[in-house]
Amino acid sequence: MANKTLFQTIVGKFTPHTDTVNDAGGQAYQFSPEHALAQYAATGCLNGTFYATAQMQLVRVLNMADKVTPEFIARTALYARHEGYMKDMPALLVAVLSVRSPGLMAEVFDRVIDSPKMLRNFVQIMRSGVVGRKSLGSLPKRMVRQWIEQRTDEQLFMGSVGNDPSLADIIKMVHPKPTTAQREALFGYLIGRDAEASALPDIVKQFEAYKKAKNRRKIKTPDVPFQMLTALDLDEHAWRSIALNAPWQMTRMNLNTFQRHDVFKDRQMVQLVAKRLRDRSLIGKARVFPYQLMAAFMNVSDEMPFELREALQDAMEIAVDNVPKIDGKVYIFPDISGSMHSSVTGVRKGASSKVRCIDVAALVAAAMLRKNPDAVVVPFESGVIPPSKLRLNPRDSVMTNAQKLASLPSGGTNCSAPLRYLNDRKAKGDLVVYVSDNESWVDSPSYGWCGGSATETMNQWLAFKRRSPKAKMICIDIQPNETTQAKERDDIINVAGFSDQVFKLIAAAGRGETQGDYFVKQIESQAL
Repeated sequence: MANKTLFQTIVGKFTPHTDTVNDAGGQAYQFSPEHALAQYAATGCLNGTFYATAQMQLVRVLNMADKVTPEFIARTALYARHEGYMKDMPALLVAVLSVRSPGLMAEVFDRVIDSPKMLRNFVQIMRSGVVGRKSLGSLPKRMVRQWIEQRTDEQLFMGSVGNDPSLADIIKMVHPKPTTAQREALFGYLIGRDAEASALPDIVKQFEAYKKAKNRRKIKTPDVPFQMLTALDLDEHAWRSIALNAPWQMTRMNLNTFQRHDVFKDRQMVQLVAKRLRDRSLIGKARVFPYQLMAAFMNVSDEMPFELREALQDAMEIAVDNVPKIDGKVYIFPDISGSMHSSVTGVRKGASSKVRCIDVAALVAAAMLRKNPDAVVVPFESGVIPPSKLRLNPRDSVMTNAQKLASLPSGGTNCSAPLRYLNDRKAKGDLVVYVSDNESWVDSPSYGWCGGSATETMNQWLAFKRRSPKAKMICIDIQPNETTQAKERDDIINVAGFSDQVFKLIAAAGRGETQGDYFVKQIESQAL
């Protein structure tokens, strides 16, 4: 009789053999160049991560870009900017297009380079020489010049905050031609030359008058970027004026600053800021990452008024409002391993986010539980934390459950552990959601070598599928990666990112609308 171990019947496709190793040294499956570029574009901040340096990431992105079409690069840049809310990676991809396909670069330039920050990123990348040129070149220079010419005087002044390069540096590089006396005076003012004061835009005149005033209480605080005012000697009245005019993102980022300067001694200011923080339309316009709200909540000072803490929790509930309600049994696997304690946006001296990968994984799990109270959360590292010991309450706020999950003890990375836990209990289900950096190594039978076997995650998934043949699995990767533990196919979707876009993908899977290469197809659907 034939060996039953070798020739057993398998539901679905045969287990695919691994074809690479991941950065942790474990067996893995290599993404296609398109999928790998998409993963990096949705999560990469070009900073060092637990497993890869910033330079390694840059080299990988450039190598992957060489293997895909210019059209896919352009679509990936659009997706990363508008769906993933990324900054550095979309600017890099536009810079790559300046060499690979200048015409496509011109076509998507304004849609990707949509803010002064993005403009500075693009120029900095171009001048660094990483895409093969150290000067802007004629077409990129013309695109930058047109970008400046299409902005109003007020927009240029407001966007002049920031350095390396500054907007003044960029103006000197591309030499935009002023078409009015006011624009000519503004250019002179920005680059430090003598300018006709009477010809300056009104907002600049107001700012200069405010700077020179001996008694600023008698002058209205100008509605200019926060950074322009903080270098001045400001009193409590001025700080309240700044808080009064602050946009949503600036408010979120500077709550502690406002608290230190006694802004919230004024009861009306507390109520106004709380109302702003929970304003649904402002949250949508701000393109806020849910984890940024978590960071604000975690970092507010102990003296912060209770109403503002509550407003941040309300804002979080709104920011994850598109978390789907899934029909059927849902399992959520947040990775709590040691590598997940690294900064979610990577490490860069003086600019590393305090929010860790584990915080984002915990947030996704808590948000899913909030909308799906029957879901089962199984945190994992080398092993699992049984749900009976975790005791999450779906009625608790997203913030509360996320903090509880993020405080769990960590160990190695074993992506197959939660599926094994379900299989040992003969559990059935309809949707499995991983949130991980995908660097499994504990369960790798041949550490540092690939081929000859499937990953243990795939083995356990196929065992689960024997009991639940219609089940789907989504693997959300929150770190830039070229590999996966679960090979892409119709019942397995690999996605990347930490914007609320991932919840839309989960919803699509829950409705049965996903097939293999779903993430890549989302990018390919971007209109050029």
